[in-house]
Amino acid sequence: MGKRDGYYIALGSFDGLHKGHLELINEAINLAKKDNSKSMVFTFLNHPREIINKDYKFNYLMENSEKKKILLDLGVDEIVLKEFDCGFMKISPKDFIGNLCKEYKVKGLVVGFNYRFGFKNKGDIHLLEELSKEYNFKLKVIEPFMYKEEVVSSTRIRNTLLEGNIQEANNMLNRPYSLSGIVVSGKQIGRTIGFPTANLELKGNFIIPKRGVYYTNVLYNNKLYKGITNIGNNPTVDGESLTIETFILDFDKTIYNEGLELLFLGRIRDEKKFNSLDDLKARLKKDKEFAEKAEIYYKK
Repeated sequence: MGKRDGYYIALGSFDGLHKGHLELINEAINLAKKDNSKSMVFTFLNHPREIINKDYKFNYLMENSEKKKILLDLGVDEIVLKEFDCGFMKISPKDFIGNLCKEYKVKGLVVGFNYRFGFKNKGDIHLLEELSKEYNFKLKVIEPFMYKEEVVSSTRIRNTLLEGNIQEANNMLNRPYSLSGIVVSGKQIGRTIGFPTANLELKGNFIIPKRGVYYTNVLYNNKLYKGITNIGNNPTVDGESLTIETFILDFDKTIYNEGLELLFLGRIRDEKKFNSLDDLKARLKKDKEFAEKAEIYYKK
């Protein structure tokens, strides 16, 4: 077949790598293979909105390290993560595409139906069609991916998580939603009632599901455990700040300052203020029984 030459590039922000994103990226991979070329995902380390509006706090669906891992597992040949800064923001739509073609031997671009690009998002599909003729590359526009008669998007998934509907979000993501961080010391009240918890401190700004109690799988040291995760402020003990605390089943280690990943698999109940620690303990026993019966059905 000879050396593979040129690139088919998937363009987008790809936060969350949901089913719509995966369809687009797989199309770039397949087109590259057919044309004896290489596939590439070109995206940003940070979200453009954070630069366009300095006061905007963007909550992500995934870390870049997880994004790269999934893309490599899919079979993407090359991943380019550019930092979106003030200089990048000012690039005109035509220059953005022209620079891509100059830097990489672009044989084709694959984009979503609503893809926008360049200064003030002035570039759209119609301009891309004109530029494909000027710069001589193939253009493939992917139709919207539908789930329950609505378009799957990162915004829709964020809203679904904020509503606490984990299973619906997971269906659109094609995998469990996850949060990673470092275990830090908490109030240690759970320890006094036989339910010690790992208090997770996140590494950045990520979507935190609606307050409540969730069934999770806990990835620690490349091993999965069952968990019960409470997102809230522990009203029974007059907690104030929002915490993410997980009781890990069949686990007896002190893991402060170590990394942990939570895979959210289902919502058990709302957070509730109990009249006493004994009432809380009784409810936690029921939560534990729920987790014991649930399956570990996701493999990293």
